[in-house]
Amino acid sequence: MIRKLALSLCLLATASAGAQDLSPNAQLLVAARQGDLAAVKRLLEGGAAVNSRNRLGDTPLLIALKNGYKDMARLAVERGANVNLANLSSVTPLMAASFSGNAELVKVLLEKGAERAPVDRVGKTAMVYAAGLGHTAVVELLLAGGESSRAAYHNDLTALMWAAAYGHTGTAKLLLERGADALARDRTQGNRAAAPQGRRRAIDQRTTTPQGASPTGMSRSPAIAWASITDTEFERPFAT
Repeated sequence: MIRKLALSLCLLATASAGAQDLSPNAQLLVAARQGDLAAVKRLLEGGAAVNSRNRLGDTPLLIALKNGYKDMARLAVERGANVNLANLSSVTPLMAASFSGNAELVKVLLEKGAERAPVDRVGKTAMVYAAGLGHTAVVELLLAGGESSRAAYHNDLTALMWAAAYGHTGTAKLLLERGADALARDRTQGNRAAAPQGRRRAIDQRTTTPQGASPTGMSRSPAIAWASITDTEFERPFAT
């Protein structure tokens, strides 16, 4: 029994020594991953670099955003984190915040100069993530920040196509009200693809036709490129 206790204490001491051997930047990344806000604050005050990166290229800000550590993300921004520093998968802080749907953090990032245009390695932008997941408040902030409601992204898919294909009628309605093209064509289909029947009915019946648009044209051919968007598209958004 005494021997086991001695061995346990020895292992604990070794682990502690190993943690002490880490550089301040490495300790910061570990603390960020563990969600230890107090440790992150202490390490930053002690001189750890706020833009430190792990083997995936994630900074403390990205780690916080991807894990839902809102206070830690705010702290990183306050301490001067680069809001446009992407990881090795080209995922930016704005993409991560848009994916999570945190409108407050999206607003903070945009005010600090976060860029809307970057594309990650799977061809998605912050707007694509927000629209495809139905984060209407985030979509509204991106539009207010200068994003065009008619912009076409990878394969000429628009934000309206992403929102409609996943049945996010509130998001689709906002985009239509802001001038999204309901008759847009995607590159892979070459035409206006019809939505699966259930989704098409939901969009046609619950999405208000914007002023000046043709109700007949909208009802017959909503801007949905369902064949280019599968149900697994958003399961693993930040593949590494």
